[in-house]
Amino acid sequence: MLKLITDRYPALTFSLYRRYWLASLGSVGGWQIAAVAMGWLVFDLSGSVLDLGILGAAMALPAIVMTMVGGVIADRFEKRSVLLMTTWLQILVLVLLACLDAFGLISVVQIWLLAAVISTVTGIDGPTRQAFFPHLINRDALLSAVALNSVLWQLTRMVVPAVAGLVIAAFNTALVFSLAALGYLVMLIVLLRISLRLPGIQGSSPLSQIMEGLRFIVINPLFRNLILLCYASMFFLSAYQQLMPAFADLLGAGPKGFGLLMSASGVGSIVGTVISGAINPGPRYGRTMLAAAAFSTVMLSAFAVSTMLPSYSLALLFVLFSAAGLSVFLILSATALQFEVPDQLRGRVLGIHTITYSLMPLGALLIGALAEAYGTPLAMLIGLVGYTFIWIGLGASAAIRQLEQPHGGSDS
Repeated sequence: MLKLITDRYPALTFSLYRRYWLASLGSVGGWQIAAVAMGWLVFDLSGSVLDLGILGAAMALPAIVMTMVGGVIADRFEKRSVLLMTTWLQILVLVLLACLDAFGLISVVQIWLLAAVISTVTGIDGPTRQAFFPHLINRDALLSAVALNSVLWQLTRMVVPAVAGLVIAAFNTALVFSLAALGYLVMLIVLLRISLRLPGIQGSSPLSQIMEGLRFIVINPLFRNLILLCYASMFFLSAYQQLMPAFADLLGAGPKGFGLLMSASGVGSIVGTVISGAINPGPRYGRTMLAAAAFSTVMLSAFAVSTMLPSYSLALLFVLFSAAGLSVFLILSATALQFEVPDQLRGRVLGIHTITYSLMPLGALLIGALAEAYGTPLAMLIGLVGYTFIWIGLGASAAIRQLEQPHGGSDS
């Protein structure tokens, strides 16, 4: 069984990457369980979908702003030291959240502010991780490492929300924040035991380095169009996750039902990850990506309709299918970018791509605002119509449609 796994994912044969990946289960799981608890706590305190959207903005905007700087930091400074700093800061904020909640001192505004602090740190942490992990493996294992990183996020999305729902129902959100801090502590311990040092490249000024990364993306049609499509996909196709407390309320589900809805999304993403590893699109690589995004859009539209009926079982099914399609698109697109990016620009360019994962809560801000006027399901459908036009426009690009299976990358 072990040989079957390592044959499928050769990155796990590298001890440094294996330890790093296992520890990332703690930190990624910690972030996700904290995000679930913050969303539930905000909705419990205010009952406002708009407040959930504002929480989404607090979790997204600082990371987006800081990612440009974070990419430069990842390329200029010793990467392990940067990760140690960001992990320490995230632990401290989560402990503060747990204490405020436990003593009944928490407010919606405080949750927004602390979420913004975590988001700011994430803007540095994300690009640094993207620049760090490829050095833990050989290049021919890169594809499996990208898939494993996706498995990491999707596995925790499958398990963590259900755990969070059960813990909230049985205990309280303060315990959830404490468990999140513990997850980051695991990552901190492992980072301290990794002796690898990756000195940064000083070179030109930070502003010049930012502009160099942006210039590469703008003049390269594949990077420009694919990154924009990734942004739009996360903004519109994942916003429902941030608004799931409101959808759960429409379906008459409590904390456990809410957790299961979130877990269904995780299960779907795992299914998508398995599909991504099993298929071999070859010359139809780009078209396969586009088809996966289209499938996710159709299934998410069906989910929105199912919450109007309401039908909890159909909602679970459509969430699973939508997440599977989006997972296939995101894995294939991330793999293509990882193979093609020059090593000396990796932190900056992939840092800009990392903004993708900060746009889910920001999309929830738009959908949440629309929901105040039209209701949450109809607001979601309006957003999906907008995404369809973007998909058509960017999908028409030959750089994406004619993209073939990547087999190597550039080092210059």
